[in-house]
Amino acid sequence: MTLDSLRDFIKAIDRIGELTRVTHPVRARLEIAEIADRCMKSPGGGPALLFDHVVMEDGSRSPHPVAINLYGSMRRMCLALGVEHLDEVGARISELLNLKVPQGLFGKLAMLPKLAEVGKFPPKVRSGRAPCQEVVLRGDAVNLAQIPFLTTWPGDGGRYITLPMVITTDPTRGIRNVGMYRIQVLGKNTLAMHWQRHKVGAAHWREMAAKGERMPVVIALGGDPASIYSGSAPLPPTIDEFLFAGFLRRQPVELTRAVTCDLDVPAEAELVLEGYIDPAEPLVLEGPFGDHTGFYSLADMYPQVHVTAITARRDPIYPATLVGRPPMEDYYLGHATERIFLPLLKLTVPEIVDYHMPAPGIFHNLVFVSIDKQYPGQAYKVMNALWGQGLMSLAKVLVVVDKEVNVQNPDEAWWIALNNIDPERDVRFTMGPVDVLDHASRAFTYGSKMGIDGTRKWKEEGFDREWPALIEMDAETKRRVDEMWPRLGIRV
Repeated sequence: MTLDSLRDFIKAIDRIGELTRVTHPVRARLEIAEIADRCMKSPGGGPALLFDHVVMEDGSRSPHPVAINLYGSMRRMCLALGVEHLDEVGARISELLNLKVPQGLFGKLAMLPKLAEVGKFPPKVRSGRAPCQEVVLRGDAVNLAQIPFLTTWPGDGGRYITLPMVITTDPTRGIRNVGMYRIQVLGKNTLAMHWQRHKVGAAHWREMAAKGERMPVVIALGGDPASIYSGSAPLPPTIDEFLFAGFLRRQPVELTRAVTCDLDVPAEAELVLEGYIDPAEPLVLEGPFGDHTGFYSLADMYPQVHVTAITARRDPIYPATLVGRPPMEDYYLGHATERIFLPLLKLTVPEIVDYHMPAPGIFHNLVFVSIDKQYPGQAYKVMNALWGQGLMSLAKVLVVVDKEVNVQNPDEAWWIALNNIDPERDVRFTMGPVDVLDHASRAFTYGSKMGIDGTRKWKEEGFDREWPALIEMDAETKRRVDEMWPRLGIRV
């Protein structure tokens, strides 16, 4: 069943028994975050939460419920993308990448259904009034204080939007981008847009600012779960996230035209904030913010968004997430990206077998990579290739191991790598761009990275000793013990 809206997603989560409805009064300031944090750090990610009685800053009850931790388990992440296992999406991508036009009429005819499936993915603009525009507030009627935006940590600079789809357009090529950036609420109708310099939305803003042109921007909250996820995916700037969401859903995303600017928004969104950024205005102070690193990112200067309209359903649900010390909900969003983009990574680095970004590594601090090693020095070739791949260029530590190592198990990956290295021989350092949120780098967004070659060493790599074999019990002994195990009375 295709999930077309946030409320469809919530209902589906409820059906599989992973939704908890909280009717007790809970404050939008800090209390929802503390409750969500405890759930997110419980085994398996904890339940999705729907808070029905949200207490606002002024003590009043919000008319809007708040949903959080919707993506915070493997099962819910799969549910959002309509699969049983996340690797199914990667398999679909692999199949499309490997399509070769066969010889003969019957072979060509057999490909038609696959080609027709691709043709269904582009988003469609809905005619008539969309659900996200059942209520329209413009001008003086705009009041962001009426929406239950959360304050998530005590040191935060204010209330934040944490699960948005920020929609902008490339001013030269006209290609839409949908990004997920944190946004601070500044006042009744103003916001601070924290888009990091490596993000596509920031590139659009720089280009328009250079031309002195006012930049339209739309912030959509809610919609179908695949589209919300796609806003977090590190797609190339030439790929429309709503097209990618259509591929994930196997059904086009329905859009509608915004009421105050020439941008399209998800027709099934819960809330939409329309506005603009004026390049003639000075930047505004944004932050601090308790971020996914587990530390506060410091306040800095970012563009100000003027909200010209709020459109909404009659009874909108406000979606949020919480970031902080891992593990958190964003781990599951990141893990989906890891599995989905493996085939694309293999296109340019074909020796890669698998890779994994464990939760404590907060995506960019640690990446395990297994490779099919065919020649000496190949681990270093892979390191350099990965540091040249989009946002993988921000990876602080890369650990490369042989193909038989299960990098999805960090304990196994570290065990093998640490056994296999001579630190002086097998560790390399290089300089380059680093994540905006890396507080330890020597300069803002610039610092060093480390690559560790944890593969089996070859003679050509200067290793002249005998390489030992892994300890493993023989198959016959295992078989005999398997047979007797039920009679041993041992529980493990």
